[in-house]
Amino acid sequence: MTSSSSKFIVAPGGNLTGRIRVPGDKSISHRSIMLGSLAEGVTEVSGFLEGEDNLATLEAFRSMGVTIEGPHEGRVRIHGVGLHGLKQPAQDLYVGNSGTSIRLLSGLLAAQDFDSTLTGDTSLNSRPMRRVTKPLASMGARVETTDAGTPPLRIQGNSSLKGIDYEMPVASAQVKSCLLLAGLYADGRTCVTEPAPTRDHTERMLQGFGYPVERTGNKVCVASGGKLTATRIDVPADISSSAFFLVGASIAVGSDLWLEHVGINPTRIGVINILRQMGAMIELSNERNVGGEPVADIRVQGAELHGIRIPEDQVPLAIDEFPALFVAAACAEGETLLTGARELRVKESDRIQVMADGLQTLGIDARPTEDGMVLQGGTLGSGTVHSQGDHRIAMAFAMAALRAQGTIEIENCANVKTSFPGFVSLAGQAGLTLNEA
Repeated sequence: MTSSSSKFIVAPGGNLTGRIRVPGDKSISHRSIMLGSLAEGVTEVSGFLEGEDNLATLEAFRSMGVTIEGPHEGRVRIHGVGLHGLKQPAQDLYVGNSGTSIRLLSGLLAAQDFDSTLTGDTSLNSRPMRRVTKPLASMGARVETTDAGTPPLRIQGNSSLKGIDYEMPVASAQVKSCLLLAGLYADGRTCVTEPAPTRDHTERMLQGFGYPVERTGNKVCVASGGKLTATRIDVPADISSSAFFLVGASIAVGSDLWLEHVGINPTRIGVINILRQMGAMIELSNERNVGGEPVADIRVQGAELHGIRIPEDQVPLAIDEFPALFVAAACAEGETLLTGARELRVKESDRIQVMADGLQTLGIDARPTEDGMVLQGGTLGSGTVHSQGDHRIAMAFAMAALRAQGTIEIENCANVKTSFPGFVSLAGQAGLTLNEA
């Protein structure tokens, strides 16, 4: 099934109830394959997200000589080859739609002694890469892009990398992680300072594999010369995937939904903080630590939401969740203002414009700005909206149907399986009336 032929048809009304567990965290799943491959020994992973993006990362490492068993029901065994054991792939490394794969792998591959090329689908090959290639070049890496600064990335091996002290102009976990992975091989120390906190899964997992990481405030440093030692990883449920259900249950009267074993990493809980400020009823229980990552069970009930000015310090902590949060704002009383989120314009789609277009189609006053949106809560109607092949936008509009006056049809939904395989069945289990066409 192609992106253009996959459509969601969602009936209006209903609520979300019961207990569900969404698939494993996408970011942690990516990193488990990467660091497990570079470790010494066999790393065992459970809860691995078997979506297309993570499978692209897995296949890339298989192409570089790493033996990986699985995935089977979320279980993967990775026979690590050590930091210097990767082999030159026989062909270009194709990573589909995965921005995480291409940006993190660019840092890792820049340090290898072989040439390589990273490429993706049409959407990925239009996304900006200078944010990683520029600091990598200052480390001594040789990475070529198109004239527009987009993939394919042609990476020359045998570069002698040197550590740098880099201050990121824009907060980005992918850029930070790219440079830290390159820093495992670079002469001296590599330090990255971010203007605002971003997800810290790379730092946590490096430490989980026994690699020294130095963290001071918003600055993180690694030095070459260490090693990664195989470990066991239990991937928590993805809070980004949970966000659709957090919003869906919050906007639908009578909802009472439990989400089990959700990762609540403090660099990722912006969606919870923002929804609570809007009046959502969200409770965390059974909080625990699993493999260096905080985890909890989350209960969310239907609530009367109100518009807010979203604090800019929460934006990096919720950057992937804004499609869902825009739906919450559309169902809230009053105005919601988002600023400081220019990053949303260079995701899988221009998420500011695409969400504004769709909400306007459904009768909501949604005005895009350069770095955010001004949203006036109102009544969601019915109609056909276009996700532009962006999985998060497709799932966000599916949840909007819980408060819609009529059926919502969502075009170009095939990429949902890249991040959330089983979304349709799990949403149906919770109470959403969703069909694929």
